[in-house]
Amino acid sequence: MKRIVAGLFAGAVFGAGLSISGLINPAKVDAFLDIAGDWDPSLAFVMLGAVIVTAVGYRLVWRRGSPLLEQAFALPTRRDIDPNLLVGAALFGIGWGLGGVCPGPGLAGLGFGATETLAFVAAMIVGMFAARQFGDFLGRLKSGAGPTVTSSQ
Repeated sequence: MKRIVAGLFAGAVFGAGLSISGLINPAKVDAFLDIAGDWDPSLAFVMLGAVIVTAVGYRLVWRRGSPLLEQAFALPTRRDIDPNLLVGAALFGIGWGLGGVCPGPGLAGLGFGATETLAFVAAMIVGMFAARQFGDFLGRLKSGAGPTVTSSQ
């Protein structure tokens, strides 16, 4: 139960930060990405602030030796760049560029009920499901357990 409450609290703080900074507004994100036009650099300051807070937070957390709600830190062990990572990063960037919203701000913006945000989150969920199904399909093909073709005579 502590983990759920901690997760809800962290999510609420993150969502509030996204809302206050304007990151849930696709027009603000578009203005930040439009460096050749009427560029709005304010999100760069938001990102800089986030990097500073994260750096300080990591220094404090690593001094503890273990997390508050777990026995040990769970750190990723893979360091390679595989096709899934490249395709996923490309799709993320394309989606962000086309929609002006990335998943965190999209979820945070749900509370405002904007039609565009609802459509984005619905498309994101469908995309996540499709990616999982496609990945499972490719895994079956690699293992030789893919679809079989039979001839009927």
